[in-house]
Amino acid sequence: MKKQNLSQHGNIPVLKNKYVKIGIVVSDWNETITNALKEGALACLKESGIDDQQIVIHNVPGSFELPFAASMLIDAHDDIDAVICLGCVIQGETRHFEFISQAVANGIMRISLDYNVPVIFGVLTCDTMEQAQERAGGKHGNKGVEAAYTCLKMLELQQKIF
Repeated sequence: MKKQNLSQHGNIPVLKNKYVKIGIVVSDWNETITNALKEGALACLKESGIDDQQIVIHNVPGSFELPFAASMLIDAHDDIDAVICLGCVIQGETRHFEFISQAVANGIMRISLDYNVPVIFGVLTCDTMEQAQERAGGKHGNKGVEAAYTCLKMLELQQKIF
């Protein structure tokens, strides 16, 4: 079975409503990785025709803070159509990795369902820094691009349904 890589997605979704506002929250922890994810996401959004005025970016200390930051963005900006959460959690010697990864995934999903706004999980959960690098512009593409592509696909679906 061929592994899929949405970083090479082909066609960018075309939104009926060209004016959308997208929030991006980025973890400062593992900053070289998360900055690469952010740059990939921004490139994909700009390729789709979204300009800088349509994007709100905020940084948080770590991935654990991503769901709360997404919630604050949605509360503070009634025109936010979607939020992309970008982070990187790397396995260490303790179970901390498991707790953080699970809490972030559950928190992001909860915000999306509670607010009925696409909140995209763009958080790498890797065993090693090398794996993270491979997914932040390396041989496995850029998961930031994939998160932005997913965001656009969800907005496209939302516009079709509503």
